[in-house]
Amino acid sequence: QVQLVESGGGLVQPGGSLRLSCAASGFTFTSYVMSWYRQAPGKERDLVATISSAGGSYADSVKGRFTISRDNARNTVYLQMNSLKPEDTAVYYCKAALRWTNYWGQGTQVTVSA
Repeated sequence: QVQLVESGGGLVQPGGSLRLSCAASGFTFTSYVMSWYRQAPGKERDLVATISSAGGSYADSVKGRFTISRDNARNTVYLQMNSLKPEDTAVYYCKAALRWTNYWGQGTQVTVSA
């Protein structure tokens, strides 16, 4: 059974940091490209960051503030988020992709507010 379980979300003040985790099981983690997406209320789900064998790539809005990484021994992908802004408030989802197959997690809420 495929599972992607996100954790680490919460309420943080502007300028603060959070680290999201996504624990994967039920598929060959190392074969999949892993990504983080986010969806704010009333908006579409947007790509935040992706990590593959070629390294990480980022949306312009998070470059220099967010870092994606993966631990293949733990089947886990991370998103380190620094210098958080109110506009980063969203539900964050991880996705595993291999060719035409996509798996999604259930999401974790991140709220940036004073």
